[in-house]
Amino acid sequence: MNDITSTELKERQANGTAPVIIDVRETWENEESRIEGSQNIPLGTLPQKLDELEELKEQEVVVHCKGGGRSASAKAYLSQQGFQKVRNLIGGIQAYQQG
Repeated sequence: MNDITSTELKERQANGTAPVIIDVRETWENEESRIEGSQNIPLGTLPQKLDELEELKEQEVVVHCKGGGRSASAKAYLSQQGFQKVRNLIGGIQAYQQG
């Protein structure tokens, strides 16, 4: 799937159609700032969390980090694991907070 802009994500949140949002930053980064409704699963722990995420394989999932690099890796990994609707938040939380 195509990646998602912060504008589109905010619109989806506002109208109640927000996808599942996974923050792949480290826990301390998530504690400093977070996107409302997101769940924090640091990139390095994704392989251990796959069983918990199994139910999301058919759902739209947005991954984000600070600027988009780690979440691009998370998108590639989840796609390889059979997740069909993974999107990366373009520009990460930095773009989200600026928008």
